Amino acid sequence: MKKLALHWQILIGMVLGVVVGILFTYFDGGKEIVQDWIKPFGKIFINSLKLIAVPLILASLIKGVSDLKDISKLSAMGGRTIGIYIITTVIAVSIGLLLVNVIKPGNSISEKTRHELVDNYGESTTKYKEQAAIQKQSGPLQALVDIVPDNIFGAATDNKNMLQVIFFAILFGIGLILIPEEKATPVKKFFDGFNEVILKIIDLIMLAAPYGVFALLAALVVESPSVDLFKALIWYAFTVLLGLLLMITFYNLIVWAVTKKTPSFFLKGISPAQLLAFSTSSSAATLPVTMERVTEHLGVDEEVSSFVLPIGATINMDGTSLYQAVAAVFIAQAFGMDLTLGTQLGIIVTATLASIGSAAVPGAGMVMLVIVLAQAGIPEAGLALIFAIDRPLDMCRTTVNVTGDATVSMLVAKSIGKLGKPKVKDWDDNYPKK
Repeated sequence: MKKLALHWQILIGMVLGVVVGILFTYFDGGKEIVQDWIKPFGKIFINSLKLIAVPLILASLIKGVSDLKDISKLSAMGGRTIGIYIITTVIAVSIGLLLVNVIKPGNSISEKTRHELVDNYGESTTKYKEQAAIQKQSGPLQALVDIVPDNIFGAATDNKNMLQVIFFAILFGIGLILIPEEKATPVKKFFDGFNEVILKIIDLIMLAAPYGVFALLAALVVESPSVDLFKALIWYAFTVLLGLLLMITFYNLIVWAVTKKTPSFFLKGISPAQLLAFSTSSSAATLPVTMERVTEHLGVDEEVSSFVLPIGATINMDGTSLYQAVAAVFIAQAFGMDLTLGTQLGIIVTATLASIGSAAVPGAGMVMLVIVLAQAGIPEAGLALIFAIDRPLDMCRTTVNVTGDATVSMLVAKSIGKLGKPKVKDWDDNYPKK
């Protein structure tokens, strides 16, 4: 019997996790059983992925940069990567603002429901406000200061400092390019071998992916708030999901237009990473799988993927920025505020910058949203309006974030002649059965 593909195993794990979570909510003590005996396996799975995030970026990015052999190539690739990431983010925010102004989901929130949500989730928003307040007190160039670590070992101990690790890896790779080849070769061979070891560890960890996803989804279901609160936010969720769907469509169209690869080819290649992103809500945790799928199944040269994807996991948050735009206007509508065109243009700029500074971990979007709300003059207490349904939407927007990273890697690879045939050929329109 043919073994099920990884993405089907993950999908089955997701479905079973939801079913088990629902079943355990119907009897006393069910929630506690899931939290005590099932949820820990999900945490173990997430921790194992985060464990290799920093080593993966160090190994792959140093290898990728040093393999360029020419500083001009690094400059060209870096400029195109950052430029495309910014463009797609602005497009995402604009789509979000357009939809939320047309659908007007905030008008469906009643005064009673708003007070109920604020009462239930007011305490949960406090920690996000405190973290955002620290960032708001920083100077305008603090983001640049934060990129350069004062201690690389300290930066490598916290996944939230991924930009600092990327900065060091790029600097290290440039150093290898500039020194004589005979001295650089032993170091490059070390990182080549180190990279292979990390990739093999990823293969081992992914064997447990269906079980980890099962545990994560079961825990999410039993810990969800009441159904009535979700019903009150149905139009808001619909607006966000419609925007995210449009972004997925946009990615497929641009990949097809630029690379001539069919949507079925692209989606089949990236689907395991999308499903893992959906279940983990973390671009950083999904990064190892994203890199493997883009390189092995989409045909992007490792030189490109090892450079573009780690940067994308940190600064390219299209799904997050779209959600921030919708959430900000939704909260304003719920409070009866009429935002001007200038204010909404300010949201585009702030959400774009906030998405660049947003950590690739679950819940980071909430922190940056407080800054977007403050810039637009929207009451920060409104954060409680969307807290109840944030986690499921976080799962969806992380899927878009990862898809956007894969899209940009293909566009950059195509632009510099580094997009070839996949090493592993999934059956699709491009590779028909013989």
